[in-house]
Amino acid sequence: MKQLLKSITGAIAISAITSVAMAEEITLRIGSGHPPGVVYADLMMQYFQPELKKRVEERTDHTINFVEGYSGSIVKVTEVLEGVQDGILDIGGFCFCFEPSNLPLHAFQVMLPFGTMDPVSSLKIADEVYAEVPYLTDVFPDKFNQILLARIADGGYNLGTSFAWDDLSDLKGQKIAGAGLNLNWLEYAGVSPVQSSLATAYTEMKTHVYEGWIMFPSAWVNLKLYEPGPFYTLIGFGSMTWHGLTINKDSFEALPDDVKPILLEVAADFSAQTGSVNASEYDRLVNELEGLITVNKISPEVRKAWAESLADWPQKTASELDAQGLPASKVLNLVLDRAEANGYEWPVRYSVK
Repeated sequence: MKQLLKSITGAIAISAITSVAMAEEITLRIGSGHPPGVVYADLMMQYFQPELKKRVEERTDHTINFVEGYSGSIVKVTEVLEGVQDGILDIGGFCFCFEPSNLPLHAFQVMLPFGTMDPVSSLKIADEVYAEVPYLTDVFPDKFNQILLARIADGGYNLGTSFAWDDLSDLKGQKIAGAGLNLNWLEYAGVSPVQSSLATAYTEMKTHVYEGWIMFPSAWVNLKLYEPGPFYTLIGFGSMTWHGLTINKDSFEALPDDVKPILLEVAADFSAQTGSVNASEYDRLVNELEGLITVNKISPEVRKAWAESLADWPQKTASELDAQGLPASKVLNLVLDRAEANGYEWPVRYSVK
């Protein structure tokens, strides 16, 4: 009996030691080139990180800590994909607009401007397209040693400027900033495009490097772009789901098995938050801008005229990407169809063969 009790006691002790040994303190390097004034970066800090920590520590024996690198403090906006690939960051949030060579198709909603201004609907459309085109998800582990955790919706894009305008002709010859593919919205309409990023937007607007930005209202308010740009015009270029949250594949595989599903769960909830928060904030931010600067709603005729000036661009872009072996025509037609299936009516119904 004494021997049996000793054996049981020993087994309990070993079990306790094993349990303690299995509990891990997990440290994740997380960040973005964008500052927290951009909604998705703020949600990474204020929602994704604390929610992941809370759920992991409630449901497992593990603890999670974060090393934060926002506002380009670890990697710049153009370096996040590579930074996650190389393990400089474990988790990174970034705009596909800064990866025109590596991810030329992932900004597909930008190739069809003047779509829905509702971020929740934009995210739903993107989710449906990703579900039908596996390449969009598979390219991350296959080529860039990372896993796409979440798609990120932006608030609806409008145009902030240092001057008033009412017609497309008022913009001719003006230098207006954008990022990546949305520069084509300007060029095809006869406006002079300038590639830039939000990290330098305020200074460059202030020093007249350019006189406006294609931008959602959250950045115009939170980054105080209304100071050098006291005119904000509601033209409705659309809400774009063209950011992503990724994790280094090796970092993911090194996580305890009971943490992985929690991470994926929180990432899915974070993705939904980017849609709902941007949607709920849009009217509030526009109202805030109305108390600070001149906010003008452009006429439907001007919006349609701008869309018509871009009518040939989606087909041209699709043909170029198809020639690279990418399913661009399929993706763009899915976006057009899925938008309509979700109740959206295009001002100009682009044609992509």
